[in-house]
Amino acid sequence: MSDTTAMPRVTTERDGHVLLIGLNRPDKRNAADVAMLEQLSLAYGELDRDDDLRVGVVFAHGDHFTAGLDLADVAPRIGPEGLAMVPEGGIHPWGMDGTRVRKPVVLAVQGTCLTLGIELALASDVVVAADDTVFAQLEVARAILPFGGATTRFAGAAGWGNAMRWMLTGDRFDAAEAHRMGIVQEVVPAGEQLQRARAVAQRIAAQAPLAVQATLANARLAVSEGEAAAAARLPSELVRLAQSEDARIGMQAFLTRTEPEFVGR
Repeated sequence: MSDTTAMPRVTTERDGHVLLIGLNRPDKRNAADVAMLEQLSLAYGELDRDDDLRVGVVFAHGDHFTAGLDLADVAPRIGPEGLAMVPEGGIHPWGMDGTRVRKPVVLAVQGTCLTLGIELALASDVVVAADDTVFAQLEVARAILPFGGATTRFAGAAGWGNAMRWMLTGDRFDAAEAHRMGIVQEVVPAGEQLQRARAVAQRIAAQAPLAVQATLANARLAVSEGEAAAAARLPSELVRLAQSEDARIGMQAFLTRTEPEFVGR
């Protein structure tokens, strides 16, 4: 594991049921070295394990989301089986080892958002972009291929032609194009992206946590194993949720026309 005694590459802060996860290497445009990748994995592990946390918001300190991988630091550590970047207790933020964080992640991006930044957007659930964001999936210009999920997710999110247009050329595109393709769900004026992402996260966190997680899991199952597999899982999931304490809270709130305060049980 990398030395984590220096200034943290990733910050974490709790805001109620939301975990704020900040990329923290602004002097390098948040280029990801191994220490950042490991610390980001540990933050995702914390989000996944802690029952009091319901949503994650990933953002970046400074003017840029990420310049991509710090190849000078990362390349020498790529072994025969790829890059080891998930310490014990962590979860792969890009979900490329077969594991995924069970809770929703909202992403706020700005400035430069290259390579693994796009792939983190594709692995997240809602993405808010500042209108000054510039994207590029430029691995082919570095004689490698995307290995954080673009080859498996970009076409599903944006359509085959759109994905190939940007992955095979390495050209840059703006926030409006990212929104048109569906990689980004909202575009806001620069400087407002984190505030908006936090607002979306708080809306998610106010819903019944078990229901949110079940909805997310079933939607992912439909993508990974097909609609039939997801549909087959629905009846048992519905029964499980209907028997929860939150279901009783929700029904009482409906009958009394009050806002429910869910407990996650």
